[in-house]
Amino acid sequence: MSSFSDFKLATELPAWKTLESVYKKSGKDFKVKEAFDEDPKRFQKLSKTLKNYDGSQILFDFSKNLINDESFSLLIQLAKEAKVEHLRDEMFKGSLINFTEGRAVYHVALRNRSMKTMEVEGKNTAPEVDAVLQHMKEFSEEVRSGKWTGYTGKAITDIVNIGIGGSDLGPVMVTEALKSYSKPGLSAHFVSNIDGTHIVETLKNLNPETTLFLIASKTFTTAETITNANSAKRWFLESAKDNKHIAKHFAALSTNAEEVEKFGIDTKNMFEFESWVGGRYSVWSAIGLSVALYIGYDRFEEFLKGAEAVDKHFVETPLEDNIPVIGGLLSVWYNNFFGAQTHLVAPFDQYLHRFPAYLQQLSMESNGKSVTRGNVFTNYQTGTILFGEPATNAQHSFFQLVHQGTKLIPADFILAARSHNPIEHNLHQRMLASNFFAQAEALMVGKDENQVKKEGATGGLIPHKVFLGNRPTTSILTQEMTPAALGALIAYYEHVTFVEGAIWNINSFDQWGVELGKVLAKVIGKELDDKEKVKNHDPSTRGLINQFKEWAL
Repeated sequence: MSSFSDFKLATELPAWKTLESVYKKSGKDFKVKEAFDEDPKRFQKLSKTLKNYDGSQILFDFSKNLINDESFSLLIQLAKEAKVEHLRDEMFKGSLINFTEGRAVYHVALRNRSMKTMEVEGKNTAPEVDAVLQHMKEFSEEVRSGKWTGYTGKAITDIVNIGIGGSDLGPVMVTEALKSYSKPGLSAHFVSNIDGTHIVETLKNLNPETTLFLIASKTFTTAETITNANSAKRWFLESAKDNKHIAKHFAALSTNAEEVEKFGIDTKNMFEFESWVGGRYSVWSAIGLSVALYIGYDRFEEFLKGAEAVDKHFVETPLEDNIPVIGGLLSVWYNNFFGAQTHLVAPFDQYLHRFPAYLQQLSMESNGKSVTRGNVFTNYQTGTILFGEPATNAQHSFFQLVHQGTKLIPADFILAARSHNPIEHNLHQRMLASNFFAQAEALMVGKDENQVKKEGATGGLIPHKVFLGNRPTTSILTQEMTPAALGALIAYYEHVTFVEGAIWNINSFDQWGVELGKVLAKVIGKELDDKEKVKNHDPSTRGLINQFKEWAL
């Protein structure tokens, strides 16, 4: 691929400079409500429909965003000048675009169910990926059918995934999102926090005879994960007594056969994934074994195919109609020109209650960078602070700030038209949908002083009831939250994140910022093994450590 010196700072691109002047001239005063009055076809022009592999559809309505024809065309031009298409194609070719670690970024190869040739350094990944998936299929079907039993001959009733970061957030989110597809009598649990409370509370009501542990660690040396895994093993052996029984109750999602075997896990129960799979992109890999166990392999494959459909759209669709490209460009537009520092994702779906937490890692670990591919510091803002909670509950907490606060907070609202639980003649879903539509409309149109007066407000109360409106939202409406739809939705946000990073000219695929705290924690961990007062560190850290020792040890 081209030398990274060929990629300029975003602020050096002609389209960026033009966008700055357009923002100052008209963008900052743009009124989206007036834009609808002027263009009756604005919704048709700025909403895009994604067709999934199974014929289902997802509608992305971008029309309530603060853009017009001029700013939209300039954002598309910015994507071209930033070589988004070139970088995208390099990723899909298996090039080593994660240049600081010398790795390909090839999570897209994990959902290559069409089995086309996808190479990394001359080796076709498709057969290897498929072999792991077939291993997952065989294992999950044995467990789900009851053929696989624990050491006393009883079927597995509980799966405990022990991981951290991407080895936890992805499987947790997907199993929760697809809970309606789960097998009755088979429960999934997740342990990630090194706080002993997490594993103690998880194991408290489980039966060692019917519990299967999945230890998710690429190197099988991740400190938090292995500490939790050893605690789980001790808990299990208190009942099972014999180490040979570990083979029936522990599986490894790892590439380190030596450490896996040393732990006591039969390497036949080891599910591998490659170095080109980043943790926050790994739910498509063996890390998704808990998902396959929980919802069944066939549903897991539908999940992969849904993501593959978005990959195909991302690669083949012109930029001006490319849904993830538009989403990424809007994020840059708000971050770098409007000065928005945050982005809200509010799913109107209780099953998606962990979706914002999953996106936090995807977005902020990927684009929380300040050095470009050219090894210089940026002179502009990068990574957006992403947050969110399920609506409608969120409407009774932080939506006040979104509606009437001083900060511009672009928001994505997500809804499935059909509920998996259409109780009370679908009354709940209709109420949910009414809020989905109303919140986006209210954020756009607001409420002016005249309306407030007509409603009877007088005097000093009037300004308190005024809503300025003109708050941008993107509405995402899917027919039903199926495995395929969820796969597509995740892939959409992955590619949005990619586009942002490409525009900002940063490497979205390393995470050096995670390392420093880990290194210092290892040093301090050894210092906590005795009651001796420490004399090093800065005065604050030293004081905190010594107080902890006095109270805890």
